[in-house]
Amino acid sequence: MMNNTLRNQCNVPPGSVITGKWNGNRYRVLKELGFGANGIVYLAELNGQFAALKLSNNGMSITSEMNILKAFSKVQGSALGPSLLEADDWEKSGIILPFYVMEYIKGDSFLEFIKAKGPSWTGVLMLQLLTSLEVLHDQGWVFGDLKPENLIVTTPAYKVRCIDVGGTTKQGRSIKEFTEFFDRGYWGLGSRKADQQYDLFAAALVMINASYPKRFQKKGDGQKQIMEAVNVKAELRPYKNVIEKAITGRYQNANQMRQDIMGVLSRRSNGTVSSTRQTNKGYTKQKRQTLKNMQPQTRTQAKKKKGGFAETFLLVMIVSLLYAIYLYGQIM
Repeated sequence: MMNNTLRNQCNVPPGSVITGKWNGNRYRVLKELGFGANGIVYLAELNGQFAALKLSNNGMSITSEMNILKAFSKVQGSALGPSLLEADDWEKSGIILPFYVMEYIKGDSFLEFIKAKGPSWTGVLMLQLLTSLEVLHDQGWVFGDLKPENLIVTTPAYKVRCIDVGGTTKQGRSIKEFTEFFDRGYWGLGSRKADQQYDLFAAALVMINASYPKRFQKKGDGQKQIMEAVNVKAELRPYKNVIEKAITGRYQNANQMRQDIMGVLSRRSNGTVSSTRQTNKGYTKQKRQTLKNMQPQTRTQAKKKKGGFAETFLLVMIVSLLYAIYLYGQIM
């Protein structure tokens, strides 16, 4: 939770100008994008270009987050987090406040996207998220505070991007930031040690949150309550085994969870091909290309060509069907 001192010191009204003490760039603040325990993020404009500017009164936190963004940028083909543009200090009323500027990622929040397009998209988006988590874990990090508020679905490519890396923690250390609903410690299903299973637990709860936008509080046995919530929702039941394995720590890595979700989508796709064939006829080349562009890319794709083509074809088919169903619903 943000403390009052940080909120008061870092509060910047729209129209204000933040001038870097060392680099001299002048950022005009347009609006607040979000806030957390370590700072406030603003949409800002510099020379006609939009950027996200994070302002804080905690220099160590700012430095840590910048190092994380720098580490992400070294991963070729990755879309883990926004690109780091620059860092500087701002003098406000005699107080020096550090800030950094990053790429502004435009799109819908994860829950907004699911609400607009339908729950059938949850599994498809999770495939992308798990691909990003696998790359992150390979670099020795855990995202930590994984929740829908920290996920953006870009348009028109429909790519899941991670934002607000403040909770990202080196594996083996204690989680720096967490949100109760997505924290396995809150549910009594594990520690707050930064390991791969911590993120996979949170990923499963992100899927549940897509069906329960208002979330719910723990009452009694955490595992039993979560699985009962899964059984209630028709869109979650196909993922029952996936979610149960994730919340009980039975996945060794993100790729294992991703493969199981792919299996669920494959079975569902095979059951809907015939019923959507006519709807899908009008699918244009441009739309197909857009959906192809949303497929996750990893460092190991070149080593997996044999299985990669089949998986890509399957995923394109699944997404095409989902999109066609959505369009058909809009027309009707």
